[in-house]
Amino acid sequence: MPHRTPINVTAASTAEKPETSPDMLAAIDMGSNSFHMVVARLVHGEIRTVEKMGEKVQLGAGLDQCNRLTEETQQRALECLSRFAQRLQGMPPEAVQIVGTNALRVARNAHDFIARAEEVLGYPVEIIAGREEARLIYLGVSHTLSDDSGRRLVIDIGGGSTEFIIGQRFEPQELESLHMGCVSFRNRYFPDGKITRRQMDKAITHAEQELLNIRQHYRSVGWQSAVGSSGSIKAIANVLATLKITDGSINRDGMEELRKRLVSMGKVEKLAELGVREDRQSIFPAGFAILMAAFRSLDIQTMTFADGALREGLLYDIVGRIQHEDVRERTIAALQERYHVDQAHGAAVEKTAIAAWEQVAGQWGLRTAADEDVLRWACRLHEIGLTISHSQYHKHGAYLLRYSDLPGFSQPFQKDLATLVRGHRRKFSAAVFEGIEPEDKPRLTYLCVLVRLAVLIQHPRNLEEPPAFTLHGHDNRLVIEFPEGWLDNRPLTLADLENERDYLARQDFTLEILGR
Repeated sequence: MPHRTPINVTAASTAEKPETSPDMLAAIDMGSNSFHMVVARLVHGEIRTVEKMGEKVQLGAGLDQCNRLTEETQQRALECLSRFAQRLQGMPPEAVQIVGTNALRVARNAHDFIARAEEVLGYPVEIIAGREEARLIYLGVSHTLSDDSGRRLVIDIGGGSTEFIIGQRFEPQELESLHMGCVSFRNRYFPDGKITRRQMDKAITHAEQELLNIRQHYRSVGWQSAVGSSGSIKAIANVLATLKITDGSINRDGMEELRKRLVSMGKVEKLAELGVREDRQSIFPAGFAILMAAFRSLDIQTMTFADGALREGLLYDIVGRIQHEDVRERTIAALQERYHVDQAHGAAVEKTAIAAWEQVAGQWGLRTAADEDVLRWACRLHEIGLTISHSQYHKHGAYLLRYSDLPGFSQPFQKDLATLVRGHRRKFSAAVFEGIEPEDKPRLTYLCVLVRLAVLIQHPRNLEEPPAFTLHGHDNRLVIEFPEGWLDNRPLTLADLENERDYLARQDFTLEILGR
């Protein structure tokens, strides 16, 4: 009988991980209104801001009627990023996070722009989903507030979306991102710079309609304090203080009074008299309308402002990954529990896949932390679709991973993860890579092959240690050699591998099996 021992796999990935933590970190938030960068120093696990930069790029305003970023807007954005890039030079990849939000979520040519942005920056750019944006905003806000025990409501008004989060201490409990922002509302309700009662009322009503989706649930959950974290909310707090309506906080009565003042002023240019910066004047009424609707719909009485926002949340997310407190690991574990995944079998498949990856990663150009991570997590979750049905469960699993809200994951990473789960069994057809950019297909093909082989080797589900096989990877070709006699004792595995050879051949991939 072959020797069998339970397989244990450590949670942390090992590829390209630094032996010592970087002391400098950087985060860039490519928002629909502004681009922001923050550079910070990591001192004894704490973040100390070194430098902040921000520019009003107004990416959201640069979407044409077909939701494509205009060339002029792209050039403006790339010029800003080129200035940011100089400050990033020399930083290790694990110390930098760059994300795009609502404007890039909706832009049809976002992929083309991201490729240009990455060329300028020299670092990868990720487009994050609305709820992931909300999670990171809460992470940034919570680290700038006192560590109280009550629930808090956090609101962040961006250029194209507004995030609403209820959380306690450092843990978000409710996350929502609504498709309304100060740039999109400006374009729709205040395009000519005039502030009329009719347009203000229409903007507030529109925002209240959007809030109907969360109003009842959020009010039932409740909170002890409300916090605003965006530039729009900061500007409103400053105006209320300038007018001596409040002491700098925001309350319901102050909002109603400010609404009257804005309508009486009539034009955004007059906001300069209240200390509103010129670059924020055009979007101020729109941001105010969204916040006014939130006060009314959610019955907010008072709100304070916090400096922490998405970019600070990104920094703390980097620190978590460096210190092996990666929220993505918690997300994967939660999915395993929620969908009753066989974790021991997933760990066996993972260990087998990693044993293969370590041999061919260099030959196939897969030696990055992201490649190892997606391979590990796909192995752990490859059977997640069984909770729906055994028939075509690989497709069900891919759908769950592609469209679920997964804290810590970007949209492209979720797509990669879903692709590996979709392609881990049965036909290896072009449908597996549907929606994948051509330049990503070779990498995902190689990773898929590794997952498929690991699943076949662990097909008996007996938690057997992977054999001492050797692999040699070439372009669209893999040679796998097993120890002498190993396949003779495992006719089912041999049959599986021979079937796999035929499946891969349909994608012009050659699998050569030695050791028989």
